[in-house]
Amino acid sequence: MERDSLKHKTAQGLFWGGISNGFQQLLSLFFGIYFARLLSADDYGLIGMLAIFSGIAGTIINSGFFIALVNKKDAKYEDYNAVFWFTFFTGLICYSILFLLAPLIATFYDHSELKSLSRVVFISFFFSGIGVVPSAILYKELRVKTKAKIDILTLLIAGSIGVFLAIKGFSYWALATQSLIFIIGNALLTFFVVRWTPSFPIIFTPLKEMLPFSMKLLFTNIFQQINNNIFSVLLGRFYTAAETGYYTQGYKWMWMTRSVISGMIVNVAQPVLINVKEDKERELKIFRKIIRFTAFVSFPSLLGFGLVSSDFIQLTIGDKWLPCVPILQMLCVWASIDTFISLFQQLFFIRGRSDIYLWTNILLGVLQITVVIAMLNWGIYWMVLGSIFVYIGYFFIVFFCASKLIQFSLLDLLKDLTPYLLITVFTLVLSYFFTKEISNICLRFISRISIAIIIYIITMKLTNSTIFNEGVDFLFKRKNNL
Repeated sequence: MERDSLKHKTAQGLFWGGISNGFQQLLSLFFGIYFARLLSADDYGLIGMLAIFSGIAGTIINSGFFIALVNKKDAKYEDYNAVFWFTFFTGLICYSILFLLAPLIATFYDHSELKSLSRVVFISFFFSGIGVVPSAILYKELRVKTKAKIDILTLLIAGSIGVFLAIKGFSYWALATQSLIFIIGNALLTFFVVRWTPSFPIIFTPLKEMLPFSMKLLFTNIFQQINNNIFSVLLGRFYTAAETGYYTQGYKWMWMTRSVISGMIVNVAQPVLINVKEDKERELKIFRKIIRFTAFVSFPSLLGFGLVSSDFIQLTIGDKWLPCVPILQMLCVWASIDTFISLFQQLFFIRGRSDIYLWTNILLGVLQITVVIAMLNWGIYWMVLGSIFVYIGYFFIVFFCASKLIQFSLLDLLKDLTPYLLITVFTLVLSYFFTKEISNICLRFISRISIAIIIYIITMKLTNSTIFNEGVDFLFKRKNNL
């Protein structure tokens, strides 16, 4: 019964995670098209320059306590209360410090408008801090459907207000306002839905037990934020705002596609694996199944998006954004690798091995920064390409560390990934050659997607893919239950 219940929760989590993230990305697509058509590359570049400060501040506010609470099976009210007040005050302190540093940020990038812009954008730090505990409760209880409703509602409100401001000519302020409203609305709504309330007195003693694990995550995530945003910093400092905007635009579209997959899989994988970590054989079986499902979804989605990205950009946001296409295509390759890295890293959290997570990310950071700086004079495209090669090497490093925790061999990994990768490449090559002579962009775009889906489904049926068959069975059962 327990196994059936966990299997049902996992399937439900994957289903609602997919529905949620799919719908969110459709909304983001709709709003993103409007923003990109109304705003300039410079507007996106200014927001992109602040990304590293937002990322590092958000990491400090979280301090790894979100993951620590999720992994703590016997978490008590005192634990949640201590984490809430810690993130509350940390968010307040972070905003105060960055408020004072705003003039220096503007001077560093040589854009005076960043002084006032950063002070508004950074208000979100305080609200993201108070949302940590209620979000952890939803995550831990696998209430994916509830989280989906909150995310979709806040995105709809924030996006609508942002587009209205963009139409009225508020340029980069429209992007800043959208982000701010989404974070504030999401935190407050999550708090209301969970109905968890903090209390006095404020006692930080429960943090001591979580501190060693959380501090390693803190330092690791700071490195991760530096890795993820090093391009925006260097481009903003040594290139034009427009070039930074092209990178930001390419990264945004890639991230939207990746988020559908990571939101559906990674957010479900950790709580599911925590429930079975005492049963090593079952844990390995479930983990390999998650890997195969990720490959089944990730490879065709991300690599396929890379194939149609040029047509997509032209059809949606216009020719003025075509310089971002090569960046987007390379980032799609990066994202298809990073999805699996995120899964391997879940094992570090579950085993309490945040030290492995820390040192592997430090290694990644050193390699990433070295390669990016070495490519600085070659241009943005070579910087991104060099970064992808670093991530391929990092993939094998993380896998090697994870395999020691779960007895997962390289041969097992190849057996799980190779069939889906080969089928995806086969599908995309056929789709490309069948449609390359079509001159009409809209017809070519639709044809490539349609043909790729048909070929992929037929190939899955012919190879009798277990993951595909189970997915179809689950969807039909849901349909019959409606």
